[in-house]
Amino acid sequence: MSTQVPMTVKGAEALREELNELKTVVRPRIVADIASAREHGDLKENAEYHAAREQQGFCEGRIQEIEAKLSNVQIIDVTKMPNTGKVIFGTTVTIVNCDTDDETTYHIVGEDEADIKKGKISIGSPIARGLIGKSLDDVVTITTPAGNVEFEIIEVQYI
Repeated sequence: MSTQVPMTVKGAEALREELNELKTVVRPRIVADIASAREHGDLKENAEYHAAREQQGFCEGRIQEIEAKLSNVQIIDVTKMPNTGKVIFGTTVTIVNCDTDDETTYHIVGEDEADIKKGKISIGSPIARGLIGKSLDDVVTITTPAGNVEFEIIEVQYI
């Protein structure tokens, strides 16, 4: 039994674009590279051939991985939900550190979409797990490498 993979609309779109790119651009290029390398003769000592075959293996593996994720995807579009102030998958949350008054905004997304530099954190991250289910103005304690830190949720956006 397969488990559902939660994903935002943008995350699913990005995966579909990557899949299309792999199938229509990368795969044909690798096939052409293999054909070209075969023309050079002896395959045992043909580095270009072996490199192209290795690329082909990575490409096919990534195609299978994306197709598997897309077949089990559960797209969650928070823009179509009423904003109740509750932190759920797909929301954008602004929190403030109760000790330092540092303000941070995170978008809670699926594992494939996470990019801390863009403020996107995985649903499985300690911060997201600590925020899920909480509401606007709640104070949450999140365990960090530096110890427990208290944050107050000051904004929850369904965007």
